[in-house]
Amino acid sequence: MIRPSIATITLSILLTGAAASWVPQLRGQVQQIDLAAQLSAGKLRPFNRRVEPLQGRHEGVQVTEGVGPGVVWIAGSDFVDGEIDLQVRGRDVQQRSFVGIAFHGADDTTYEAVYLRPFNFQNPDRARRQNAVQYMALPAYDWPRLRREFPSEFENPVDASIEPTGWVHLRVVVTGRMVQVYVGEAPAAALEARALGEHDRGEIGLWVGNNSDGDFADLRLLPRER
Repeated sequence: MIRPSIATITLSILLTGAAASWVPQLRGQVQQIDLAAQLSAGKLRPFNRRVEPLQGRHEGVQVTEGVGPGVVWIAGSDFVDGEIDLQVRGRDVQQRSFVGIAFHGADDTTYEAVYLRPFNFQNPDRARRQNAVQYMALPAYDWPRLRREFPSEFENPVDASIEPTGWVHLRVVVTGRMVQVYVGEAPAAALEARALGEHDRGEIGLWVGNNSDGDFADLRLLPRER
């Protein structure tokens, strides 16, 4: 009988616990992150917000409303390249719903982020619909500077059929110095932008903007080696 090696046993243990813990060893394999389990284990670190269990969705969490941007970092995460896939839910309230994902986080104010403005998904104002999805890199490239100096390069509309108050599928693909953003189930990217961040790796966090809260669930990662 062939006895399993220690390495094989270790890998089996890691795979068994992948849904509830961070597994940086498994490059190239899908990593399912149970946010509620991470919260219970004390592995979510909020900045300028509180994070709570999400009622009605056992693997989800809610990030509370507050003044200024807020991030809930996933402790121990270390993302370089690959895909970040999750479900987010905001509100159809003008200037009070900014919800997305931060990555390559170096600290609480230095990171890249992709986020949605659900109140612009179906806005009757065409100019506002153009601002439905945004990429930015803080602190140097916040959205006001990007809109002023690079109009229409780092924000775009999304499929107008997406419900502003429903769960929205958000997928961010980071490949070297390129960021692609897929919103909803559309096969084409809603936004493709050159990366502006100073760091090429770092933590992942659940992100909300000024005066915003947000719901998050079904976080999956597909890391890739450069």
